[in-house]
Amino acid sequence: MEMVEKGLAAGMIREADTAVVFHDLDRLERRLGEVTAAFGPDALAAAAVKANPLPPVLAFLAGLGAGAEAASLPEVELALDAGFPAGRIVFDSPAKTLEELRFAVSLGLAVNADNLDEVERLGTLGASLGRAPRAGLRVNPQVGLGRIKATSVAGVYSKFGVPLADREAILAAFARHPWLEGLHVHIGSQGCSLDMLVAGVGAIYDLALEINARLETRRVRRFDLGGGLPVAYCDTDDPPTPGVYAAALAERCPGLFSGQFGLVTEFGRFLHAPCGLAVSRVEYVKRQPGHNTAVLHLGADMFVRECYNPDLWTHGVTLLSPDGRDKGGACGTWHLAGPLCFSGDFPVWQAKLPDVAPGDLVAIHDVGAYTLAMWSRYNSRQMPRILGYRQGAFRVLREREEPEDLVRFWQGRSGQAGPAAGEGDGRGPQGA
Repeated sequence: MEMVEKGLAAGMIREADTAVVFHDLDRLERRLGEVTAAFGPDALAAAAVKANPLPPVLAFLAGLGAGAEAASLPEVELALDAGFPAGRIVFDSPAKTLEELRFAVSLGLAVNADNLDEVERLGTLGASLGRAPRAGLRVNPQVGLGRIKATSVAGVYSKFGVPLADREAILAAFARHPWLEGLHVHIGSQGCSLDMLVAGVGAIYDLALEINARLETRRVRRFDLGGGLPVAYCDTDDPPTPGVYAAALAERCPGLFSGQFGLVTEFGRFLHAPCGLAVSRVEYVKRQPGHNTAVLHLGADMFVRECYNPDLWTHGVTLLSPDGRDKGGACGTWHLAGPLCFSGDFPVWQAKLPDVAPGDLVAIHDVGAYTLAMWSRYNSRQMPRILGYRQGAFRVLREREEPEDLVRFWQGRSGQAGPAAGEGDGRGPQGA
């Protein structure tokens, strides 16, 4: 854990920092390079903002030439603020409002319509604005569910996209709207096999060829193949690389890389997950018959999926001494308990670790995606200090929250402090 040891030596982990999160930006650059090498420099490598919405991380990706995939209007604003050009932002959401679509069309974002009614809205907006939308249609390839149902979106039923079974309605929409230029597909995230990913993309590739043949023109010019490439959270995982995925796609979809389609990828987990490392101080140790528990300062506030679905989501852990060095010794079984007030708050259950003592540091691996992005406000815990590591140097990406930050969060934009007008302060009855 060289990064932790260096961070301690540099004074980046202060006494008040009961937990910190590191982001290895050098590794993030290498991960983006793998995607670019696999899918080609002309493909838009759009990073899913939902995986890691930290503004300095988004700005770093924008500076590397990546695009951004936004799943809400605030994610669009985050991408714009981070420096992504509007033309390199893809707007996905199953619930875009009329005003959000107006904003997207006016700005020139690439919009993936989630349903045929949304296509009609885009047509009406484009006519009123005198500007053709840059739009594609999301189609559910209906190739089945992966190992994790909650992150699989390509079953016979899905809340996302137009079912591929509605083929004639899809073809009719392309025939009716000459500005409809793209197809979008996403099969799932973590738990979907390579064969399933390829089958899903292949089904929509066949649809693209059919649309172009039926309309006797190159109507589908943009092909957004989504994200979903899994990552290794434990030693037994052996996920495909972007190169292996691209090679499998080229075999199944021989025209996909021919230049007839502008390719878009939307990887989030693959880019970010291995780049993040969470470190928490052990505050207390509890020993009971058959159970050893280390109480940490990170739990279901950061590891929502891990605590609620421990059989599906897990992370590797390393025990460090207070100076950041690996702590040796015979391993036992330890439950890593978070600080929240519910009984399932265990980010890691039955970890094999050397003997844990108060003041030790627990490092939880592969936390760069879908952890901080899913931060829970239950118990109003403070988000930790977040550090970026780049070419041997550290910088603060986001400062540790203070209690007053949480007070402002719960007050909202109204900024009302204390009791509302006409109410007491809660300390006793008002004077007569």
